[in-house]
Amino acid sequence: MSVHPLTKSRQICERWVIEGDLVLQTPTHLGNGDSDGIVDMPLLLDEATGKALLPGTSLAGALRNYVYERRHGFGVRLNQGGRRIFDNAIESLFGAEKGNDDGAQSALVIDDAVRETPKVELRDGVRIDPVTRTAKIDVENGKPRGYKYDLQLLEAGTTFPLRMELLISQNTDSQEVRQLLALALHGLATGEIAIGMRKRRGFGECRVATWRIRQYDLKQPSDLLAWLASEYPDWGYKPAQPLKTGNDIAELLGVSLASDKDKRSVCVIQATFALNGSLLIRAGFGEQDRGPDTVHLHSKQANGTRRPVLSGTSLAGALRHRAERIMRTIANSSRTPSMIDEMFGPAEITHGKQPARASRLVVKETVVENPVNLVQNRIRIDRFTGSVHGTGLFNEQPVFGKDDTLITVDLTLRNPTDAEIGLLLLVLKDLWTGDLPLGGEVSIGRGRLRGVRATVTTSLTIETAQNGKLTIHNGDALEKYVKELHRYVETAEVTR
Repeated sequence: MSVHPLTKSRQICERWVIEGDLVLQTPTHLGNGDSDGIVDMPLLLDEATGKALLPGTSLAGALRNYVYERRHGFGVRLNQGGRRIFDNAIESLFGAEKGNDDGAQSALVIDDAVRETPKVELRDGVRIDPVTRTAKIDVENGKPRGYKYDLQLLEAGTTFPLRMELLISQNTDSQEVRQLLALALHGLATGEIAIGMRKRRGFGECRVATWRIRQYDLKQPSDLLAWLASEYPDWGYKPAQPLKTGNDIAELLGVSLASDKDKRSVCVIQATFALNGSLLIRAGFGEQDRGPDTVHLHSKQANGTRRPVLSGTSLAGALRHRAERIMRTIANSSRTPSMIDEMFGPAEITHGKQPARASRLVVKETVVENPVNLVQNRIRIDRFTGSVHGTGLFNEQPVFGKDDTLITVDLTLRNPTDAEIGLLLLVLKDLWTGDLPLGGEVSIGRGRLRGVRATVTTSLTIETAQNGKLTIHNGDALEKYVKELHRYVETAEVTR
């Protein structure tokens, strides 16, 4: 009697059970897609228990994408002939991609992770009009349509217990599959993988510090019984291999990552600034109960403390606006919006014309170190009488800078061109000199920074000494990138 191919067993001979505690390093939004509630973007919760839910599918997608980018580079999906690239090694671990009908089932099974009723952080967001520098409002069907929204975030420090199983079949290259899994989990161990919404604006950073691994050899009856009774430890069945615990996932899986070649191309800019004056990024509702009318945004950190932060969304918006202004000043060409959209993502999504595309510039959320918190009382002046406006008294609590108040800006541009690096360096110059203020109330002097030190992955270093003298190491690289930007502009003007 013949057996139908679809009913054949996978002939699993080994099971590796991997567990670890995933700790959120920054606020994270795992949305449920519902926008009809009190909050515009609520969190995804387990319907049965009301606990915070991290779906296994979301984590599997993040791991798969990380490995693919490491092996092929950012945004590489098609070969030179225009055909989609299918990586057989990755598909042997994560299963076949859509469009590959001959692929296999995933060898990695990732459980959903749930967390006790979470502590939620609320954030407000708004789109700024680049001309008026105020909240953008459009008129749609004769009614104003605003761009203000709010969302729920899981606080940093939230921990999800991860559990996954690696299934090794008899016809599977166990060494290769375990090496790919070690590479994927290495991204979680080092914090290179982010989850949830707005990963490229500082949300969703996570890390696993310690792994727990147990191997079951299903060809041995004792190991098979131990796996079947894994949820009933009082039965007394134990596998031959003891439980392994450690922070080196490759060593625990018995492989090495030394031969792995990272094909990702990035330019990383890390710049440290002193706060020259005060900074005010308004916190959302719930932050100022019985306090000042307006307070600076604070966020819980992974260590449990609440610290003032410079949000990635605020910083990215300011950088985009200034980059666009620079390009329109030096170029005034039709290619300016194209270059900005390529770096920061498209500002407007028009179905059929401008598809959605993620930003290639990753902007991290950063803590304001050692600030001074002071409450400032202010009054509103009647513009006609010149006296105090009725009910015009209000107070604010921005963060003020002192000698050791520092803000670090961390930017990563994926697949950079020399012209794009040159544009980022020009924007960095404006931040450095205080010409590009951040946050709100910039018209009264808030949000101005003073550059202290900056490094670029091209061995370019910029420093300001105590006497105010500027020192540039490898200044030739700086000139090279700015010249490439001007060459890009000149080419655009000629071909227009």
